[in-house]
Amino acid sequence: MADFLLVHGAAHGAWCWRDLIPALTARGHSVRAIDLPGHGGDLTPIADVTLDAYAIAILSAIDSPVTLVGHSMAGYPISLAAERAPDKITRLVYLCAYLPAGDRTLAERRQENSHQPLLPALIHADDRKSFRVDPARSRDLFYHDCPPGTATYANARLCAQAVQPSNIPCPLGAAYASVPRSYIRCMDDHTIPPELQVAMTADWPARDVCEMPTGHSPFFADPEGLAELLGDIADQDG
Repeated sequence: MADFLLVHGAAHGAWCWRDLIPALTARGHSVRAIDLPGHGGDLTPIADVTLDAYAIAILSAIDSPVTLVGHSMAGYPISLAAERAPDKITRLVYLCAYLPAGDRTLAERRQENSHQPLLPALIHADDRKSFRVDPARSRDLFYHDCPPGTATYANARLCAQAVQPSNIPCPLGAAYASVPRSYIRCMDDHTIPPELQVAMTADWPARDVCEMPTGHSPFFADPEGLAELLGDIADQDG
């Protein structure tokens, strides 16, 4: 059985794993989820929310090696964590997540796709240092295939998202390359277009890429299916 650490994406918190945690636990796995700085119950001010702070928080939550799952924006901080402490991570699992590449920031990675469904839904703060997601658009972006009430539950919890973590490159080297990696594409994603997910993983070995027919939030749309898939991925590491 595996030990999972779950890391949420932009504007979310540990609360988004509500349905996946019991699904994984029921299969005999150990699982924890954290709030990144400035998210959920963590009250770090926006000015102090950085990509570096995210990576520090992730590594601080790991005592023994984990299968580290990062959703969406969290693809960048879990990668940085692996570069800094590969011995703490059994495997990285990118769940419809952005993959660092060279010196490209997450924002630049997103712009590689001609279709930008997320941008019209962002409401920026006056100082442009953070944004919120328009609650009227969140269902179509994140939860269109999720059970009734999901968007209402999430809208009460979505938080301001600092822009700094998306505007900083994440250079990676040999330490990161030494960590096994898997990617789960979500093929009905309305946030990170499936074609971008395919392009980001085009050169990955087929054994390291899986697909789900869900939107951007498979932890709500199909927690049982996601738990089964994560268990299968973790089994590769014995």
